[in-house]
Amino acid sequence: MKVFVRDNDINAALRVLKKKMQREGTFREMKRRRAYEKPSERRAREAAEAVRRHRKALRKRMEREGY
Repeated sequence: MKVFVRDNDINAALRVLKKKMQREGTFREMKRRRAYEKPSERRAREAAEAVRRHRKALRKRMEREGY
């Protein structure tokens, strides 16, 4: 991931970097890796994420088709 600093404006570059990291899910990943996650918890989390993704796709499809 690259962020260009323009006119020595570090604050703007940091803001852009944080936004990119947030969009990519890096902060969520770092928070998740801080502590050990039991395999059963991991399966439950991944299943819940899959359900969320499916419902979101379904909502988008329904919206696109006009329901």
